[in-house]
Parts: sequence; C-alpha cells; structure tokens
Amino acid sequence: MTGYSDAEYKQQLRRQFRRARQQLPQRERLRAETCINRRLKKLLKRGRRMAFYWPVGSELRLKQLMQTAIKRGTHVYLPYIEAGKRRLWFTRYQPDTRRERHRAGRLDIPQFHGKKVRMEKLDIVLLPLVAADKQGYRLGQGGGFYDASLAHCRFSLPKKIGVGFACQLADQLPYESHDKPLDAFVCERSWLTFKQD
Repeated sequence: MTGYSDAEYKQQLRRQFRRARQQLPQRERLRAETCINRRLKKLLKRGRRMAFYWPVGSELRLKQLMQTAIKRGTHVYLPYIEAGKRRLWFTRYQPDTRRERHRAGRLDIPQFHGKKVRMEKLDIVLLPLVAADKQGYRLGQGGGFYDASLAHCRFSLPKKIGVGFACQLADQLPYESHDKPLDAFVCERSWLTFKQD
C-alpha cells in the first residue's frame, strides 16, 4: 500500500472508530479492560521504564495495570505536554505524585510534577489510539504528539505497543511515509506483533 494523507478521510475514520468504542456495552467494556490489563502484566519488570497514558473520553483504562506496575517496581511514566510544543516529555508517576495542572485545550489531560524525560529514555510506551490496523499503523487523536515524539527517537526507540478494544482494529488504515508502525497491538481478543523493517 502506498501512503496517503487525506485529512477528511482520517476524520471520518476517527468518528467511525470512536463511535464503535463508545457503543461498547458497559459490561463488555469492563470485561475487555480486565482482560487487556491482565494480558499486559507480562511486560511489568522491576526497574523497567514504561509509559502509560491518561485516558480521554472512551479510551481504554489501564488503572489496574498501573497499580500492579507500581507494586512490582516498574517505573510508571505519564505524558507531559509542554505549552506550544508537539514533542512529549514524560514524568514519573506514583500514587502520591502531585498534580501540577491540567493541560489547557480540548483534551484536559492532567500533568504531574517530577523530572521530565524524553520518550527515547523509556523501555516501553503504551500508546492510546483511535484505531490500529493489521500492518501495525495507528490512527491517533490527531494532535500529533506521539508522532512528533517518535520522530525524535533516532537511536534508541522504545517498544511501541498500541492498546485498545477489538472494535478498534481495522484491516488497513491510511498512513504517511514518516509514520512509525507499532511493535504490537493488544486488545481483549488478541496480541498482534508486527515485524519491523
């Protein structure tokens, strides 16, 4: 497939996959979240630096996994958005970490105090997504924060694992030449791994 970047088509896909995610019955959603959190536990190692995300809207919740990670000694990081910048910082999170502020803007993501590190200093990044496809490409919220951050990981690239519900898996999504595919996509039905060139 050759890459293409039709912005309108991407917005249409975002609406379609958000709707599918929002329409999951509550019981099915909770069962799927428990299953996904359980599947991801094998990634938790003492001293490993692992980025989570703060869920927005109907995104998959990883609260159970975060709690287990902290108990097992995995270093949990959350994204930190610097005003006017696309490239993300990440700050270490623990239950007593003080909230600094909410990010201004439509996503209203909380930001936490702490030493900031760049993505390339992490071992694993759990990426939120609107959709993923069977080739490993992801469709994000459209802000470009993760894409800009991954573009700077030239020499040390963390393992990129997209997480979401099975209804967010597409056969094929539009992508651009600079897009970096995921190493894996994990949902309640499967753990797909993708071969990197």
